[in-house]
Amino acid sequence: MTESASAPSRRRRRGPELEAALLDAAWDELVETGFTKLTMESVAARAGTGIAVLYRRWANKDEIALAALEHYRNRHTADLPDTGSLRGDLLAALTGMGETRAAFFVTLATTAYSGLLADTGLTPAQVRDRIMGEQRLARVQTIYRRAHERGEIDLDRIPAGVLALPFDLVRHDLLMDLEPLQPARIRSIVDDLFLPLVRSRLPSGPRP
Repeated sequence: MTESASAPSRRRRRGPELEAALLDAAWDELVETGFTKLTMESVAARAGTGIAVLYRRWANKDEIALAALEHYRNRHTADLPDTGSLRGDLLAALTGMGETRAAFFVTLATTAYSGLLADTGLTPAQVRDRIMGEQRLARVQTIYRRAHERGEIDLDRIPAGVLALPFDLVRHDLLMDLEPLQPARIRSIVDDLFLPLVRSRLPSGPRP
């Protein structure tokens, strides 16, 4: 039996499976070696493919780094809780967000400030929008709709910026501290900042 016949054949990856493998390799390169040392060659080598495969999808390391960040974020979403109350849902959602996204925000911060912003000319807000887009509020709108139906809040009276506030604050803390938030901080965001704001906009005034 020849060596080629006895060696296990490598299954050829195509389409979404191949792209996911490339982005997983790019993420691993970002985590293990950092953005500065990441190259198209190093990603191709880690993925076990040719460099031409990468260039057919992304023009340079900046593009594949942004795509890898978005890919990781989309595959590591926090559970959407249903505790029966707005406060319970927010506490659970923000806690889960801090726990599941800590690695993402560490890598995002180190990538952005080790060359990605300078290379692309993007601002931190533009990088955020590029990676997250309109998804920033899409999933949590379910929490707010349920609270509206229960009469806990009036969505017609609450600006979008207020609804984004608790999640933006958690993202801010994750980027600043590079670790999950303490429970006391999450409770403060919900109880001291967010709930007083939205309850004050109920037609009958603040609730106890």
